[in-house]
Amino acid sequence: MTVQQLILSAVLVTMVFSVALELRLVDFTRVAQKPRAVVCGLIPQFILLPGATWLATLWLDLPPNTEAAMLLVAACPGGSLSNVVTHFGRGNTALSVSISAVASVMALFLTPFNFTWMIASNPATASWLRELAIDPLAILWSLLALLALPMALGLFVAHRLPGATERMRKPLARFSLFALLAFIAIGLVRERHLLTAQIMPQLLIVVLHNGAGLLLGWGCALLFRVDAWDARAVIIEGGMQNSGLALGIIAVQFNADLGMVIIASLWGIWHIVSGMTLAVSWRRIDARHRD
Repeated sequence: MTVQQLILSAVLVTMVFSVALELRLVDFTRVAQKPRAVVCGLIPQFILLPGATWLATLWLDLPPNTEAAMLLVAACPGGSLSNVVTHFGRGNTALSVSISAVASVMALFLTPFNFTWMIASNPATASWLRELAIDPLAILWSLLALLALPMALGLFVAHRLPGATERMRKPLARFSLFALLAFIAIGLVRERHLLTAQIMPQLLIVVLHNGAGLLLGWGCALLFRVDAWDARAVIIEGGMQNSGLALGIIAVQFNADLGMVIIASLWGIWHIVSGMTLAVSWRRIDARHRD
């Protein structure tokens, strides 16, 4: 794990812990009573976005490595960052956490399955076919270290130390959000050599691809008729893929192909921008309704 990945992991752990300070076990009890909302959040991740991406790559005439990267990102589950963005956007955070946990387990089987059939059935990428191996221990460790442990610790502190929780909740939330924004800014500066006019086509592809994920999440929420609070979680889960997992797979199994790395890296930056933009807009809507 690189220093950059360690820093991002630390930021995410802090953010998940700060989110957990505002949750209660009863929130997860409510989610368990309506599993339909969890299924609604999983369908965009594992069926709709992969299927739509596969169709798009068949229709578009893109370089094979670009198409392979799109297919790989679409096959990856959402990450723990989606929980933080959902919380900031005042969506159902417990639902978001539940979807992320289930998706991480399902990804052990569905990510290799989806990626393999999509890349094999696309003439432009069939020659890129590799037996995609997902390390179950790596996924389990990620799930435990970045989601389960800080979430459990936050719930424990909120339950046992309500006074301390009330004092640290808002300052910690502000700090973790600032740390995330600082990480993005530093990352843009470090990768500024990639931010040239030559990558504008790839950036446009990522923006449209990410937008499709968000729209598919919204459409699924409408179809399942979940309430607005749950819909926010489903939309974010639909549009925030685990690009870090994709980058790891590209590094190990595709020899860090530059075209694939650019797509996955741009996803890692853009889905935060789009997710936070949605979250801010939802907060403004809520503020107007309160006035």
